[in-house]
Amino acid sequence: MPYFDVCNGDADGLCAVVQWRLAKPQSATLVTGLKRDIALLDRVVAKAGDQLLVCDISMRRNLSALLGLLACGAEVSYFDHHEAGTVPSHPRLHVHVATATTTCTSLLVSEHLGHPYRHWALVGAYGDQLDSVADALAAAWGVPAPQQQQLRTLGQAINHNAYGDSDADVCIAPARLYDILIRYPDPLALLQQEPLAQVLIDRQAADLKLAMTQPPYLSSGRARAYLLPDAAWSRRVGGSLVNALAALRPHCAHAVLRRTQSGGYLVSVRAPRLQAQGAAELCRRFGGSGRAAAAGIDDLPACDLRRFLEAFVEHHWERQPVRTETRVTDAAVWA
Repeated sequence: MPYFDVCNGDADGLCAVVQWRLAKPQSATLVTGLKRDIALLDRVVAKAGDQLLVCDISMRRNLSALLGLLACGAEVSYFDHHEAGTVPSHPRLHVHVATATTTCTSLLVSEHLGHPYRHWALVGAYGDQLDSVADALAAAWGVPAPQQQQLRTLGQAINHNAYGDSDADVCIAPARLYDILIRYPDPLALLQQEPLAQVLIDRQAADLKLAMTQPPYLSSGRARAYLLPDAAWSRRVGGSLVNALAALRPHCAHAVLRRTQSGGYLVSVRAPRLQAQGAAELCRRFGGSGRAAAAGIDDLPACDLRRFLEAFVEHHWERQPVRTETRVTDAAVWA
């Protein structure tokens, strides 16, 4: 019986699948990609009886492909923390979606499994910028502060590695990185034994050091926007930069834009950390998507740059309602 593991190639997606396959060892075909490779279910060719684990990709963006897979007779367990839109009801679809800003896919999978691989759950959460949530869980689980910092650093570095326009931009393709991560039941052992871990950490630090020298393109009240050139380092650093800026100024909203080869802009938006909501609502107005605290636009036309920046500056973050939606059905019991 074929198995497929489908996930985003960032820290949250990879760590979710690592936990699942450590707990439920099974040879499976991994389908993943870079951070903005969202429509991954289109790449799966399944038949009746096939089992799919789907982690950390928007159901809204994959709904058509999901319905097609279910129609073919596949069984799907879906874990995610992005707004799902209309969730179909189907006897072979087992949905675990929570959109609260205090969770992520790695934490959802960890909870479902009973937290057998807590360190990996923390790596995913730190990589998804849930520092305060991860810190609280780490303290509750008895993880010493030095180890918390190690897990935070690793999560952020894995997440940084997912950003780029192609595999040539990153240190290692997410699928190859997964093959290394899954060897280690404890990520602390990975940090000690895998030279690649330090390579990822050093690459992120170097890219971020360069990016932090860039002046704001726009600064107005509680909103700051940065416009980066199209270069290998900027293709990697967008997520790390916007997250670092958000941490430095938690009362401000931040946007990082990069000119793409098509002539448009790739946009990453973070709501003010003290009012972590409204990012997805803003980005959807320009064809983007995401979560309340963090969202993006894959291809903002150059002619819409001014309109986007005006909307970004004028956006009333405090007026957006905090949305918490959860839909859970019985999970498939897999070998």
